Amino acid sequence: MSAKLLKILLGPTGVGKTALAIQWAKAWGCPIVSCDSRQIYKEMAIGTAAPSLSEQDGVQHFFVGSHSIHQPYTAGKYELEALALLDKLFKTYDRLLMVGGSGLYIDAVCKGMDDFPQPDLVLRADLTERLNAEGIEALRFDLKRLDSRSYYEIDIKNPQRVVRALEVCLQTGRPFSSFKSGLERKRPFEICKTGIYMDRDKLYARIDSRVDKMMEEGLLEEVKNLIPYRKLPALLTVGYRELFDYLDGKQRLETSIDLIKLNTRRYAKRQSSYWRRDFSIQWLEV
Repeated sequence: MSAKLLKILLGPTGVGKTALAIQWAKAWGCPIVSCDSRQIYKEMAIGTAAPSLSEQDGVQHFFVGSHSIHQPYTAGKYELEALALLDKLFKTYDRLLMVGGSGLYIDAVCKGMDDFPQPDLVLRADLTERLNAEGIEALRFDLKRLDSRSYYEIDIKNPQRVVRALEVCLQTGRPFSSFKSGLERKRPFEICKTGIYMDRDKLYARIDSRVDKMMEEGLLEEVKNLIPYRKLPALLTVGYRELFDYLDGKQRLETSIDLIKLNTRRYAKRQSSYWRRDFSIQWLEV
């Protein structure tokens, strides 16, 4: 058995992972490796609820605000960068803490990603244009026609997942699902996953409160500054799409805020559903 341990703290958005992780990291005397596919972007700090320097409370964090929305990023790339970082940190620490809510990124570290082709940025830009012009339903229809297995397996409510799957289908002439081997890669460290959860009504109330706090902290201004880049894949996400619609005059601000709350609650539900299939997770109620 390896003497090195990677502890992974996971759970739905808004459940309180950051505060608990900082307590654990201080007790263990180790840094925190973030595993969040949105908090990684420095231009989206407010809308992704990325922990501020004061919230980090002196604990060193990796992969928080470390990349730009202008750099295409995937779970496969995260796997490579995170494993390189862990290898470096394990030379100093026997126990490390990874925290996040992105199931695909956690799986990338624990199990490894299959060898998908490199992104075709021109094709991705074309698909993103279609997404903005025709809506996600049009892309879902094409994906179902080209790769029905992926249509029923991936989160088709997530525009980034649909665009990526369809991109691979069109780029290679093969179904996206055909690149999945299902083989798990062995890691040179032990992995222990702990999930935290709370009563659904309480979680939803926390989510609503957090969205209100984001607006008070300047989410609308953050979104206004990102208007020139709104078609980038990183910005096709909850908290940004709804406010872009408000700025386009499609709906009232109050409606956009209500939709952010609703879509964030739906996202939390999808996160929980994703992890139900992983019986290695030890669950704790908070």
